Amino acid sequence: MSPDQWSLLLQALWETCYMVMISGLLSFAIGIPLGCLLYITRTGCINENKLTNAVIGSIVNAGRSVPFIILMVAIVPFTRLITGSSIGTTAAIVPLTIAAIPFVARITEGALNEVPVGLIEAAQSMGANTWQIITRILLPEAIPGLINGMTITLVTLVSYSAMAGAIGGGGLGDLGIRYGYQRFDAAVMLATVVMLIILVQLIQMTGDRLQKFYTRR
Repeated sequence: MSPDQWSLLLQALWETCYMVMISGLLSFAIGIPLGCLLYITRTGCINENKLTNAVIGSIVNAGRSVPFIILMVAIVPFTRLITGSSIGTTAAIVPLTIAAIPFVARITEGALNEVPVGLIEAAQSMGANTWQIITRILLPEAIPGLINGMTITLVTLVSYSAMAGAIGGGGLGDLGIRYGYQRFDAAVMLATVVMLIILVQLIQMTGDRLQKFYTRR
């Protein structure tokens, strides 16, 4: 590979990291509260509300069922409204975030399901309100499961960001398509794949270490 190609590769790596980190943070910020709401409103839980649970659950399930490549195209007007453009690295963050929110919500709900019911009942018997139960019991106890879920989400976002390159989203996927596939440059294609593998490995290793740390605590 030439120096110019290495420069393009590093730029594409930065764009991928930028897309994944920003969309990951946004999806966690929205998806975790949504998952908490799904948990506390289910039947037999602390704030049981079947209608709210059914409506939110249906929206989350619908979001999870739409393939990402279709979602990107379907929300182009919304993406343009938010970012002023439908192509580019920043524009790709919008569909990436929307695609990840339902997964984070369900992962959060699953992690909260692992919290012993006895802890919640003990907190209720001491007069704790819903907010205190969520912030002092549920979320702290579910941290290992949440970290595992966040790791899975970030790895998924890496693969989604590569697909975003198919419609001009930038990043390693865009580089691989434009230079590796369309120009038949095997070196660029191989370097792109290797970079994606290394990025996924780093995310997974970091997540595994954090999960083990909080599990021991």
